[in-house]
Amino acid sequence: MDHVLTLVAPRGGLTLASLHAVRDALAALGATTGTAEWLAPEEAADLPFARLAAEQADAAARAALPGAAIDVIAQRSAGRRKRLLIADMDSTIVTTETLDELAAQAGIKDRIAAITRRAMNGELDFEGALRERVGMLAGLPVEAMQRTWEETELMPGARELVATMRAHGARCALVSGGFTFFTGRVAALVGFHEHHSNTLLEADGRLTGHVAEPILGRNAKLATLKRLAAEEGIGLDATLAVGDGANDLDMIKAAGLGVAFRAKPVVAAAARARVDHADLRALLFAQGYRADEFAAC
Repeated sequence: MDHVLTLVAPRGGLTLASLHAVRDALAALGATTGTAEWLAPEEAADLPFARLAAEQADAAARAALPGAAIDVIAQRSAGRRKRLLIADMDSTIVTTETLDELAAQAGIKDRIAAITRRAMNGELDFEGALRERVGMLAGLPVEAMQRTWEETELMPGARELVATMRAHGARCALVSGGFTFFTGRVAALVGFHEHHSNTLLEADGRLTGHVAEPILGRNAKLATLKRLAAEEGIGLDATLAVGDGANDLDMIKAAGLGVAFRAKPVVAAAARARVDHADLRALLFAQGYRADEFAAC
């Protein structure tokens, strides 16, 4: 079979009935299907198929599972396992928007979070919105960043994703429109090979309200994906990019496997693959890894 459809649900949420419903939906469109393989019992499974485009299979599977908390990723079988991972940080590798949480230390989280939401949904220019939000933090003691870091939590599955891809030879990079104070710590904690982000400027122990130029935004994320792929000597088809905001969309579209993870509506609608329900381990299942192949963390 030249294609595979991967179904992933929160643990315990995937049933044989769901697999059969999807198999029948694909067959109704003329596809031939192989035997489903469990990647993790009641959590993830592969369904090989042929004679149907990935986009058609994806749509048919979703229609066969109305209201179900099950993610669907259809793709070609060849080249599933990727050799480069590019991941966004905020609301992807960590559960929060670190700039919004930093703003909470200044008592202006609601004001800044409102701008963040619009920027991440593509309603505002990212670079301009970042400068505006950083400007509102002028005078905040730098110790506030440490307090914010201490309250930051990793997204479930983040460690397994990076550890497993590293163990199989992939280069893993954290590429964020956020700030080096956080990306450096997250990269070290999770195990990324490297991190790329923006730098908050400070003076006399306080934030100046400025960010170092040039700003790492949408274009820079795509450029980083292309540069690292070239350094590895691989095509973009061998890359995986994951993120949730509009500034991630170009790299998501360019990657061989581009995943909108619990993403803003504009991103989820445009991405070829999306994960709305499962955790980041779904990106390993999408590459054909079984749960017993995940690296220990």
